[in-house]
Amino acid sequence: MNAKIAQKDLEKWTDFILLHSLGGINPGDVVMVKGEHITWPLLSVIQDKIIAAGATADINMVAPDNNRGQVWGAAMAKHGALEQIEQTPHWHQLRYEAMTKYIEILGAENPSLFANLPAETSAAITRADESFRSTRLGKRWVLTLYPTEAFAQLEGMSLAEYTDIIVKASTVDPRSLEEVEEPVFRLMSKAGSVTLRTEHPGSGKMLELRMDISGRSSVKCTGKRNFPDGEVYTSPDANSVTGEIFVDLPVYYDGVTLQGIYLKFKKGVITSYKAEKEHETLKKIIETDDGSHRLGEVAFGMNRGIKKALKHPLFVEKVAGTMHIAIGASYSECFVGEPNTAEGQLEVEKFYQKGMLNRSAVHVDIVTDFRPGGCGREVYLDDTRLVVNESDNLWIIP
Repeated sequence: MNAKIAQKDLEKWTDFILLHSLGGINPGDVVMVKGEHITWPLLSVIQDKIIAAGATADINMVAPDNNRGQVWGAAMAKHGALEQIEQTPHWHQLRYEAMTKYIEILGAENPSLFANLPAETSAAITRADESFRSTRLGKRWVLTLYPTEAFAQLEGMSLAEYTDIIVKASTVDPRSLEEVEEPVFRLMSKAGSVTLRTEHPGSGKMLELRMDISGRSSVKCTGKRNFPDGEVYTSPDANSVTGEIFVDLPVYYDGVTLQGIYLKFKKGVITSYKAEKEHETLKKIIETDDGSHRLGEVAFGMNRGIKKALKHPLFVEKVAGTMHIAIGASYSECFVGEPNTAEGQLEVEKFYQKGMLNRSAVHVDIVTDFRPGGCGREVYLDDTRLVVNESDNLWIIP
């Protein structure tokens, strides 16, 4: 069964992506549009508008057994050798280098096809895909999520109910987020540290996680990279992360749902970890490479229009009243103003050599709920405690 979405909603959704997220499409642009065949209703509208603008639409159709169109799919993880995985096609890199802008439409027909893959080959595919990920992140890019029956089942919803939530969130003007996020953005931009306190639901123990964000740039997210959007984030000094945290909201990753995650950090490194659900998947994430043992992001969810915390990270991390951290890669723009210039790349390298900026083939967001009923207890930027507004769950500064 396919989602039923009105043409006017597909058009509005597309216009936000092309005009707001990507800043418009110009003749000469080469726009890669990636997604599974099941996302075709949205993908085709995007394609038509790109061509009408005088640009080239490079349609990158993803195989159903390939999670997010990585360089290799599940068949390679199941049947291939490490030597085969390392032999990535040269033309694949050329295709990524040729594009000027990038759109990825998330949404899978059958996530079980790429779930629970062998750990060693799966991690090798993630590493092999890293150069293409880096190329993409160097261009103007945006991710969006198309509703599918499989993802609706993941949420325990009917396709119609799930589609309604996705479409409503994806057809709201994102510019309203500018004002909503400004107070937290200003405070985070001036702060030198973040302290998160969570309660472990099993033991009742209060856990504290601390990190240094002094000198880092904070970023307001208003639909320029994720659509829908709504977060304020930064990347901490990866060396500084110390303490423990419990992460309670379920998060979808690689065809499975992780939940009940405990992490312990010492001098920036994860020294102990456990997941109540899908522990082996958490292990696979953390053991991907050296950088996946460290933290790359801390962020506030700021979208008060998303009432239900869906499991997909594009949505769950945006929910107002939540916070998320990311296992893996840092955001270089939080360290350097222009990271893609030659001078900027030299500065990025200095932060990396000091261990402050983290590099990894993974960047996995995991989310803690600070709304009533969640395990989140207190959040401080320096000595200022932020609280969740009772009326709309928005983060506010008392």
